[in-house]
Amino acid sequence: MFSYEKLHKPLLPKNKFYKRLIGNLIIALIIIIISLCIGVTGYMQFAKMNFVDALLNASMILGGMGPVDILPNNAAKYFASAYALFSGVTFLSIVGVLFAPVLHRIMHLYHLETEDEEDMQGKSPFHKKP
Repeated sequence: MFSYEKLHKPLLPKNKFYKRLIGNLIIALIIIIISLCIGVTGYMQFAKMNFVDALLNASMILGGMGPVDILPNNAAKYFASAYALFSGVTFLSIVGVLFAPVLHRIMHLYHLETEDEEDMQGKSPFHKKP
């Protein structure tokens, strides 16, 4: 979907980089919305919560805070346990999606600077190759 520039390609212009950031932000928001829908549906089904309470509990677990309401039965507790594990992995994935373009740009920039320095050493009269 979003291709990153290769090792020896020039750094992406800022306007295209910002578009990449927005694209990754949209992907992260889609993942968050889908994850919240899973949580809300599960809480409404297993814990018999209304929409607002289910949304609150799903949001709190997805954000890493934990459930708000006491769960009424074992089925709801099993769901909350599975959803908490799912949410932990989802949270880490979202962080990765959001930071990937920034980290790639930093590493790419660092590599380009290193490559430029190596080129300068070969051309400098003080750094002759044997």
